Amino acid sequence: MGLRINDTVPDFKADTSQGPISFHDWIGDSWAILFSHPKDFTPVCTTEFSAVAKLADEWEKRGTKVIGVSVDGVDDHKKWIGDIESYGGASVGFPIIADDGLEVAKAFDMLPAEAYLPDGRTPADSATVRSVFIIGPDKQLKLSMTYPMTIGRNFGEILRALDALQTSTEKGIATPADWTVGQDVIIPPAVSNEDAKAKFGDYDAVLPYLRKTKI
Repeated sequence: MGLRINDTVPDFKADTSQGPISFHDWIGDSWAILFSHPKDFTPVCTTEFSAVAKLADEWEKRGTKVIGVSVDGVDDHKKWIGDIESYGGASVGFPIIADDGLEVAKAFDMLPAEAYLPDGRTPADSATVRSVFIIGPDKQLKLSMTYPMTIGRNFGEILRALDALQTSTEKGIATPADWTVGQDVIIPPAVSNEDAKAKFGDYDAVLPYLRKTKI
């Protein structure tokens, strides 16, 4: 069965470019983002790792740890980091998990249990390892998305989604389409009008089931 929203994410031990980790211990009390890649030294992945590195201050503001996973070993990761930093002009301050045995890719249901890496493999052999998992401090999966090989991820959208998740968790609200910090939020239908008034003060009943408010 696949990993679903609100499932506890798999715990695992792995070697990384910054040394060994135990995943749940590494997350600690933070939010975390695990983003995966099918192979080192590939063009789209290099641009993505660079984008994540350049957002270091944004992750820190949100109390969020980021960690990459790529289906290669630690030695390749350490060599690849030079290319990533050269391309983006930012240091890679986060670890990259070595997953040349596919344990993490399979645990997170990115590859089937029978998958293996053939000799002379290409990224196509592990193509579905192109996912993002946002994980809460409770170690539960809050959001996941998977991209095809040819499309670079929009980490601005991942930041936006992280903001929405953290705000929803903290304030007990929902967010509308395209929401960004500072905009009106949605009062969940499970909250009565009386409780909404007590909790949020004035609100705008756009529709009987769609009530917006400021926070």
